[in-house]
Amino acid sequence: MIIKADKEIIKSYFEDESGLRGGYADKVMFPENEKDALNILKEASHKKTPLTISGGGTGVTGARVPFGGSILATDSLNKIIYINEKKLVAGLQPGIRLSELQAELSKKGLTYTPDPTEPNAFLGGTISTNASGAKGFKFGPTRKYIERLKIALSTGDVLDIRRGKTFIKKGVSFPLKLKNKEIDIRIPDYSMPDIKTAAGYYIKDDMDLIDLFIGHEGTLGFILEIDIRLAKKPEGIMSFFNFFNSEKDALSFVNEAKSQQALSMEFMDANSLRLLHSRFSIIPSASEAMVYFEQDYRKAEENTVIDSWMAILERHHASTEVSYFAEAEKERQRLRELRHALPEMINEIVKRNKLPKVGTDIAVPDPAFPEMFKFYKERLALAKIDYVIFGHIGENHMHVNMLPGSEGEFKKSRSLYMEFAKKAVGMGGTISAEHGIGKLKHAFLEVMYGRKNIREMAMLKKSLDPACILGLDNIFPKELLK
Repeated sequence: MIIKADKEIIKSYFEDESGLRGGYADKVMFPENEKDALNILKEASHKKTPLTISGGGTGVTGARVPFGGSILATDSLNKIIYINEKKLVAGLQPGIRLSELQAELSKKGLTYTPDPTEPNAFLGGTISTNASGAKGFKFGPTRKYIERLKIALSTGDVLDIRRGKTFIKKGVSFPLKLKNKEIDIRIPDYSMPDIKTAAGYYIKDDMDLIDLFIGHEGTLGFILEIDIRLAKKPEGIMSFFNFFNSEKDALSFVNEAKSQQALSMEFMDANSLRLLHSRFSIIPSASEAMVYFEQDYRKAEENTVIDSWMAILERHHASTEVSYFAEAEKERQRLRELRHALPEMINEIVKRNKLPKVGTDIAVPDPAFPEMFKFYKERLALAKIDYVIFGHIGENHMHVNMLPGSEGEFKKSRSLYMEFAKKAVGMGGTISAEHGIGKLKHAFLEVMYGRKNIREMAMLKKSLDPACILGLDNIFPKELLK
């Protein structure tokens, strides 16, 4: 085990990409095996020392930012345990980076299909938030691809959960069998929206036990091992970066394109493009919107697929003469880098302004999207705060990033976020589709589920973490644990 206590050395563990400031902890502990992790957990539980679990630091909700106690970091638990090419499964430790995992799988002609957006994220962190990315349009979020989790509880007990083996009902107590004892956990009784969501604990009737620990944001246990489901790499993937001189044309294109079984369907508004243009001159200065999508294909169908997409693009007046198309991996990577540059540039602005990020993670059902998008634009225009809108439009999941330059604008942005949250929930949406709640979105989660159900989440946590030491202030305020 490695332990670091020098504040200058460990200060990078006091932040993530949320812009949340003021984090502090006594030390960072790096377990190198299961025994190390269990010893850390048992000692912290005995002394009631808060533990904040740390992944790659790529989160945007402040979940890994500690406010006291110690940090339990997964950096040294970064091994590939096995890859079974025949059964298409892999066993992994939580600290492996997605980029390293995909690179190793690629050598074997395999891929991990959820492919969350941030390649530097640790796998364990993506499980803790049920992360997804652009390919979620076709493949869905992380949850669908987790076959086994080995979880250490704060008591030092270990759960080894395989999908399809244990099911629980909501609204009732469930006897959870551990090695030498049995504990009762009570499952909350709220209903989740039937769309992509990462807001609070996953609760469904007759749900698989493993799903409770996917999206728990480091509050219920410490992930020791993970088995994931893999897929074979497609024969080919083509990428389209399409610009439109009218936002209306871009949205009408998306409406038709959703039925075409693309891998991904991403959107950027005019403000996003202007920000990118400052760094990438290939972005047309006159464009009002961009839709980026990828399509997998079999080589024999290549020309048919291209012709089909070009016909749809032309019907909706895409600026095909200044748009980009790529099939070669090197060129596709260049387009992906441009897409990923936008959140990086936004984070730079957030850090420069020294105010927490105010970025929505809202998704709504298909029928509600036009009204929700219109509401965004109308309220943002009245507020007169700098903003960009981009995200997974194929799933009606937009990131509205407000960029306040003063404390007054920050408060106005938070107030506007609350308006967006209430509007979305009223239409059957979620206030967090992929990033989780962390320490910044408690109030929005309460809008979604109400105080009673938030208290039920806290009671569920206490049954699994009786010392109440793990991930304090993640998902809900720690005061609810008293």
